[in-house]
Amino acid sequence: MLGHELAEMINQLRTVGAESSSIEAKTGVGRAVLETLSAFSNHGGGILIVGVSENDGFTVVQDFNPKAARDALTNFCDQLSPPARPEISIVPFESGQVLVAEIPEMEPQDKPCYVTERGLYKGSYIRTGDSERRLTPYEVDRIVENKGQPSWDREPVPDASLEDLDVATLSHYTEKQQAAREKTFADGMPTALRRLQVLRDDNPTLASLLTMGDYPQQFYPRLAVTFALYPGTGKGDITEGFRLLDSARITGPIPEMVEEGVRLVEKNMRTAGLIEGVFRKDVPDYPPVAIREALVNALMHRDYSPTALGTPVQIDMYVDRLQISNPGGLFGGVTAENLGQPGVSTSRNQLLSTFLEDLSFSSGGTVAENRGTGIAVMRSATASALMPPPEFSNTLTHFTVTFHKRKVASTETHETAYEKVSRLLQERTSWSTTELKEATGLSRTAVQKSLNQLLTEGVAEVTEPLRSPRQRYRRTR
Repeated sequence: MLGHELAEMINQLRTVGAESSSIEAKTGVGRAVLETLSAFSNHGGGILIVGVSENDGFTVVQDFNPKAARDALTNFCDQLSPPARPEISIVPFESGQVLVAEIPEMEPQDKPCYVTERGLYKGSYIRTGDSERRLTPYEVDRIVENKGQPSWDREPVPDASLEDLDVATLSHYTEKQQAAREKTFADGMPTALRRLQVLRDDNPTLASLLTMGDYPQQFYPRLAVTFALYPGTGKGDITEGFRLLDSARITGPIPEMVEEGVRLVEKNMRTAGLIEGVFRKDVPDYPPVAIREALVNALMHRDYSPTALGTPVQIDMYVDRLQISNPGGLFGGVTAENLGQPGVSTSRNQLLSTFLEDLSFSSGGTVAENRGTGIAVMRSATASALMPPPEFSNTLTHFTVTFHKRKVASTETHETAYEKVSRLLQERTSWSTTELKEATGLSRTAVQKSLNQLLTEGVAEVTEPLRSPRQRYRRTR
């Protein structure tokens, strides 16, 4: 490392007054450096600067011996599995010399890098902020899993049988397979179902149950999708009143969950009127095709290992953004940086992906193309909707897609839930809550909140006694 590069780093530390996620400063080399070496090797890489004191404003330690520190650091590098191999330099700085170690992130096939004497599960670390923490057993398992091909989706579901698969969906699938590969069915349907891995022995595989099952949640209640509509920009913004404007647990096979998830988002988002010349074009907050692709990807590529079977896919809708999150980070060589690039595609759940490629939504269209085009579709759809591109966040435990709401153009007009309900009350004599819900596409909670506001303002009134099951609402003026 060059002297001016080191000076720039230390000046940055002095300005902030603390270390960063990628720079660690130490007065000397002790056993604690093992955790730093492991953490940087497992994620992101980093710079270790030895011979400066954070407590003294990142000044050079007097009488620091960089050669002895280098020998000690080299020894500690060999106490890791696999050994860390940083680029080590002795660099003059201000009144003395410091030791600088540039620690690269290891290749996926070499991770996790752990302290040998502590073992894989107790000696693997990752950098969090300006410190290290031990990886959880779940995180270690996911790193190890990245070295091979997971097969959790091929596992049989012990308590399920062929009768738990939907007859129509299974027939559609087998007809399509028989038309393409007649030899697969030469020895009869039972054998064909095992060859296609719809069954393993006499039980459906996890992949076939999730894609063709009548009700997969009978066996795995948490392999579902949760939907939550928040009134603010964060989950804890509201401490009183309605903390959730709408919520739902979405169940069924994957194609049904995707369709219902998209429907719930559409129901709860606004549609803008974009004026183009003399015409008005309706533009939703989020393009449905992008939502569908993100949700398909979340369910298709999520982690289905035993420790993740209790974690659902989440759809969280805030006033400024929509987030879709699934358990399990990106798999294989795919990263948040190369996601969607040509030739960069891998599948954690190969059998599940294959089934989804041959199944259709009830509304038409293949569930998944498996051509690595999902990210491109999301980016194209958001660009066409005048939205920022989707953001991707990846950790060892979760992958999240964030869609930010469009910025309002000067030629747009928005109609809020309150305005929708108020307008409809003017269009006929009276409405029930259910009628307003169906006419607006809003949630019952959103309709009721709008009605309560109109009642408080004296703009609307009830037609029946309070709490009447036949309650209706009408305008007063």
